[in-house]
Amino acid sequence: QVHLVESGGGLVQAGGSLRLNCVASGRTFSGYTMGWFRQAPGKEREFVAAIRRSGVTYYADSVKGRSTISGDNAKNTVALQMNSLKPEDTAVYYCAAREENYSRALYVATDYKYWGQGTQVTVSS
Repeated sequence: QVHLVESGGGLVQAGGSLRLNCVASGRTFSGYTMGWFRQAPGKEREFVAAIRRSGVTYYADSVKGRSTISGDNAKNTVALQMNSLKPEDTAVYYCAAREENYSRALYVATDYKYWGQGTQVTVSS
């Protein structure tokens, strides 16, 4: 059984930083892309960032320049470093995994097969 477990969420003031971590277990994730999504109350789940197994990264415009996604293939972990946080970054953040597929865009949530339970990030103004 596959498990994705996020950690690192919390309450932070605007302008602060948080580092989210995700540990994958239950199978080997070689050949998988790892991603982060978020969902704010009353809004749809949206793409934040993704990293291919090759290390190539992608970001949503809303977090580009403020966030860095990184992965450790050997440990099956992925992290999201978020800086200069804004109140609009408040959401539940989810780690997700999908099979590598260069013909599909990385921001499509329905392409991700495995999901974590989410971790709450709250940014106060």
